[in-house]
Amino acid sequence: MRTGILRLTRSLSKMLEPKLVDYNFGARRPKLLVTCSDIPSGFIDLLRKKCEVTVCNGTDRVEILRAVPGAEGILWLTADRLDAETLDAAGSQLKVVSTMTSGMDYVDAEVFAKRGVALGHTPKVVNDPVADIAVGLMLAAARRFHEGREKIAAGQWEMRPQWMLGQDVPGSTVGIVGFGGIGQTILKRLKGFDIARCLYTGRKRKVEGDLAGATYVDLPTLLKESDFVFIACPLTGETAKLINRETLAMMKASSVLVNVARGGIVDQPALVEALKKGTIFAAGLDVMTPEPLDPNDPLMKLPNCVVVPHLGTATKQSLLDMFAITANNVLSVLSGGQLVAPFVK
Repeated sequence: MRTGILRLTRSLSKMLEPKLVDYNFGARRPKLLVTCSDIPSGFIDLLRKKCEVTVCNGTDRVEILRAVPGAEGILWLTADRLDAETLDAAGSQLKVVSTMTSGMDYVDAEVFAKRGVALGHTPKVVNDPVADIAVGLMLAAARRFHEGREKIAAGQWEMRPQWMLGQDVPGSTVGIVGFGGIGQTILKRLKGFDIARCLYTGRKRKVEGDLAGATYVDLPTLLKESDFVFIACPLTGETAKLINRETLAMMKASSVLVNVARGGIVDQPALVEALKKGTIFAAGLDVMTPEPLDPNDPLMKLPNCVVVPHLGTATKQSLLDMFAITANNVLSVLSGGQLVAPFVK
């Protein structure tokens, strides 16, 4: 069984259609809850061949809590909080839950550990799509894509050499806050842009950073010296509002901030103020607070802020990969095996 799991994990990036390991449950048909129906129907068909499956129509918490009693495994496809209330509603027979995310800031992992309920997620598979959108936001913000489109719409296209000048990427210093899988993949992408150097910060210096030619520094040094700052760390008590009025003031006036992690890592009103005053040049955001963002939020009125609706993993292949890991996390545990991708705090 373990060999089958490893083989599936290694081949996830090459998947072209839903694939699940053929787990053996004997005569049992485990009860599964899938908390959202917005997934390829082929997955549900595969699950129903061997399990009793309940699928919630949307992501309404009340509906989920009403449907969860009796479930032995849960495929948690919403970013709603996953806590003691959920486990209480499910019952003591619940053995495993897997989210379809990498970030786990909405999950009370300590409750799972105390109750002995296995907790899985989908980490490494998100690295490529999130890194791609991070680089896209960097270019869009640095080269003023959003502002340029607004100029066209307003009939303000000017034909002169110094109009709408942006920031250069070649020769720049890039700072990455959080040098995990996503941060490392961002650097891989940026090496093709001929950046001069990469700085990173986090809990400790990493071997991966040394191998990639990146330099470990503290946060103030990174902010003061970087032309582009990428936020790619988890949201924790330590990183909440890490980027605030004080730390934004450390950045260059020509710098660009990109956040593909969690909105709560940035003090949003402070960011709005910094963008209005020119404390920093621009920002590119795939995440914000709250989500969904109010259409009238001040961020939406800034010409130097590129905002997209949390699209980091929104590609067809990523969806297939992430759901396959989520399902196999749950099915493996219910068949007596281990999580394919366990969450480790």
